[in-house]
Amino acid sequence: MSKGEIKFMKKPFKIVFYFVLFLLCHFSTAQQAGYDYFQANRLMIRNGVQSVLTCNGLFTSLRNIEQVFSQELAYLDNPLGNAKEGNYRIDRELKAVSVGGGVDGPIIHSVFRQGIGCVVMAPDQTLEDIATLPLFEKSAAFDNVADIPWPVGDKLPATSLPAEVNSTALDAASKWAFTRSTSEQDTVSLLILHKGKIIHERYAPGFDRHTRTRTWSTAKSIAVTLIGMLVDKEVMELDASLDIEWLPLQAATEKDSRAKITLRHVLNMSSGLYPVDSFRMEYATGSGLAYWAGASSVEGARRRGLTREPGTVWDYENYDTLLAIYAMKRALGSDKAYREFPYHALLKPLGMRNTLLSTDRFGDYIFSSQVYTNARDLARFGLLYQQNGIWQGKRLLSEEWIDFVRTPAPASKLHHNFYGGQWWLVPDNRTDVPSDAYSTSGNRGQYVIVVPSHDLVIVRRGLDFGKQGFSRWDLTREVLKAFSLEDKTN
Repeated sequence: MSKGEIKFMKKPFKIVFYFVLFLLCHFSTAQQAGYDYFQANRLMIRNGVQSVLTCNGLFTSLRNIEQVFSQELAYLDNPLGNAKEGNYRIDRELKAVSVGGGVDGPIIHSVFRQGIGCVVMAPDQTLEDIATLPLFEKSAAFDNVADIPWPVGDKLPATSLPAEVNSTALDAASKWAFTRSTSEQDTVSLLILHKGKIIHERYAPGFDRHTRTRTWSTAKSIAVTLIGMLVDKEVMELDASLDIEWLPLQAATEKDSRAKITLRHVLNMSSGLYPVDSFRMEYATGSGLAYWAGASSVEGARRRGLTREPGTVWDYENYDTLLAIYAMKRALGSDKAYREFPYHALLKPLGMRNTLLSTDRFGDYIFSSQVYTNARDLARFGLLYQQNGIWQGKRLLSEEWIDFVRTPAPASKLHHNFYGGQWWLVPDNRTDVPSDAYSTSGNRGQYVIVVPSHDLVIVRRGLDFGKQGFSRWDLTREVLKAFSLEDKTN
């Protein structure tokens, strides 16, 4: 080999050498950037999810452990154990569930509390700390209302299906809801009201009209109803500052830019605050720590900094709802008033006796997700909206507030105006369902759909998992095939 050939070989070798060096450096940097610094949090929250869902499954929904593992915990990729054994403990006397320990992360305890449902404890707490958890003696807990007529009670009149409803098409819609092409869409109940009357009610095996399951974010629509009642009474103001103490606390002479955030902004999911539940972080930090690991649902919400002008960007954040609830607490003025207001103002008048409003361990309502109820109670709730805020001849909610929750949030324009005030709207680009329809929406398929033009309320409860994908608007379309009424909105 000549010197010229050797020199020629050295040049590509040098190029290859530096290219390999670049790849190694790049790989190392990418590996460092991709390292999950929140893995410890994810383990803790994973244990908390299993703990809370199991606890509520057993002691709130009154289901057995086999049912809980096959449906409630289908939501988890890697639950600890199975229905027969695993790194979890169930104390039926204390109504407590403990999950984790050792290499599986910290033990997380959840305990059923009267009038609340299961409360998750902090990782450093034990079952000896149960007495420190909140307990509500006054609640709208289930009692025997079989002899009280619907809608306040559960006694149904012996009536036939209205003439304008096609029974075959209605049954087909029900079959569509329950018989899905994937097991990940798991419908557990379907209830349909027409002109205030139950015209269809169906439950999956293992469920009945008493079974309470988690509403997930359908709770947000219940929360905005309570807030609306206070706005109607001028106790709160829609376009006033939230009037809360932001964290960290600043000197009285300093102006906090977050003071410009109004109640409207947070109810429209456009607070402008730093997003914490987005970008694959929902089960690592943010509200996930309050939902599943015993952190305060209030403090975390108050610690976010402002990153955008309020009202300009739509960003779905649980903490926005929790800020509104905290503002409601401050407006009510006392812990007692805050604790009792939802029951006296909404649950008791509507007869929602099966509904439990869960709190964190500090007694603050987690109205962004943690409400446990049954299909009939959600139908009552939907009926309040279908009747334009009137219940049993008495106005509970103003027409103006209902107009607000149904008006597209300005920042949702880029998303086809699909969101109002803690309620979801029919997107502008969808034409196969009435444009006046609006809906609650909760994880795992919790929907209360109101269709004013057809005097219709549809309640679908699910235990969906995986990719999910159950479409409330497709369900609405299928149900409407049973009606001969024309869409009055088009």
